[in-house]
Amino acid sequence: MRRLGTIVFTVCMITVLTACGLKSAESVPDSESSYDDVNTDSDIESMELTESEERAVGEFDFETKTVLLNSGYEMPIMGLGTYSLTDEECAVSIAALLEAGGRLIDTAYMYGNEAAVGQAVRDSDVPRKEIFVITKLYPTQYDNAAEAIDEALKKMGLDYIDMILLHHPGDGDVEAYLALEQAVADGKVHSIGLSNWYVEELEEFLPQVNITPALVQNEIHPYYQENDVIPYIQSLGIVVQGWYPFGGRGYTSELLGDETITAIAESHGVSAAQVILRWNLQKGVVVIPGSSNPEHIRENLELFDFELTDEEMAQMNALDRNEKHDWY
Repeated sequence: MRRLGTIVFTVCMITVLTACGLKSAESVPDSESSYDDVNTDSDIESMELTESEERAVGEFDFETKTVLLNSGYEMPIMGLGTYSLTDEECAVSIAALLEAGGRLIDTAYMYGNEAAVGQAVRDSDVPRKEIFVITKLYPTQYDNAAEAIDEALKKMGLDYIDMILLHHPGDGDVEAYLALEQAVADGKVHSIGLSNWYVEELEEFLPQVNITPALVQNEIHPYYQENDVIPYIQSLGIVVQGWYPFGGRGYTSELLGDETITAIAESHGVSAAQVILRWNLQKGVVVIPGSSNPEHIRENLELFDFELTDEEMAQMNALDRNEKHDWY
């Protein structure tokens, strides 16, 4: 009996050890196996879902009210243009913008208000990283672009500038753009781009530079729509931004009083200005209307409680006259 008990005990131990060994071998992947070999179907589906949810460059997100630039940074899709605003007007206007939730500010060397813009940004309670500041170098600065970049940083009193554009084509523009590229490498500027460049200018310019512009800023409004230019720029992975969305000085009253636009505005219970800005956004165009009126600045940001129908977009598109209002 003692011998039989020993035999039974031995058989049981062998069975247990064998089972443990098999379980251990099954739970540890072979050292030569890839992670793909051990992914379950649910893991793979989860990975594909994540990849499909990745945001595309140039895609507008109407929830966050931003667009992803090809530089990897996000930029607000609506903001404030400061052309012609004095220092005091800048301070009041930027304060109104930031208070209303706006975070995009456009200025330029030629506007003469970079210092005021920088001061308003620094004085704000809004964290610097949430504010997107754009400025521009003028052709008279192209010969000493590196110094001009440092001058803009000093004037504005900022550690970095979110985006610098070349204001319009001019002698030495390629060399100036290369200086912008170096400023990106040095961490002085996050993104770079161009203003008042069209198809022919871009076709000539782009092969001569290394970094694709993140943004091209041009005159765009219902009477000058650039319907051939906008898709071309966007096809290059470049975001389009429109200045003079209301037509510019001397033309604003006519545009805001346009019968087609006012009829659409009435149907939505919004202003003609809001219709124009919403039309731009639905075309994938970032808007920077200028204003020194806090009420108008707030109104120009309220663009997400209504949407233009396909028919209304077609009506707006039919207003195009190819009527440019500035020489750029």
